[in-house]
Amino acid sequence: MASFSRRVLWSFSHLLRQSSPVVFRRHVSSFFRGSWRQVLSVGLGASLCAIPVGQRSDPALSNEHLIKRAAALVTDSTQTLLSQTTYALIDSLTEYTKAVYTLLSLHKKYTSLLDKMNSSEESAICQVIIGARVQMKKLQDEYLKYEASWTRAVSLSEMAAEAAYQAGADHASVTVRNHIQLVQIQVEETRELAQRAEALLVASQSEEIMKTVTEDKKHPPDEGSPEEVPESYLRED
Repeated sequence: MASFSRRVLWSFSHLLRQSSPVVFRRHVSSFFRGSWRQVLSVGLGASLCAIPVGQRSDPALSNEHLIKRAAALVTDSTQTLLSQTTYALIDSLTEYTKAVYTLLSLHKKYTSLLDKMNSSEESAICQVIIGARVQMKKLQDEYLKYEASWTRAVSLSEMAAEAAYQAGADHASVTVRNHIQLVQIQVEETRELAQRAEALLVASQSEEIMKTVTEDKKHPPDEGSPEEVPESYLRED
């Protein structure tokens, strides 16, 4: 009887495949695909629910060892942040210093030609100087923004170094502290170059003002020309 039932079932399935093979394969594949999805989703959900937060993957590792490892990971992350912000700050400071020297060169040229230019030439070079000054201010704002980010990164790195030291991760703590000292030296050297350029620019501007006053004394306005009225007289009190 059982043998007869198996033959009938086989004949029926064979007939179904012959009459509609595409439908048969689609039905069977969708059945197994749906079954595997259900099994996978149930198994994955059960696995996730079975793992509590903070469980050790290796029972042989102690809590102290895990804390040291976590502290080392934190120091690695802060060092990456510090490296990126240091690069951005040094790059922006370098571009700002170049802009300062460009403006300095224009001021020196203007001062050397002060008594040799007509009004149109003087106006043209003044426009160039104004454009250079605007560009310098833009780059200054940019480096100040990166400087703020760099300062925060240094602070985070110092806290990470202290946390690593308290956790017993001495090597990680020493490494990040050495990194902080290195980038501080690099930034300070770059900042000194920018400050030197700024000092030269201030000196050049002072020289330009003194020469302008001297030229005005050499060439006083004509007596017939109207005198300039001070601004204080033009304002309504």
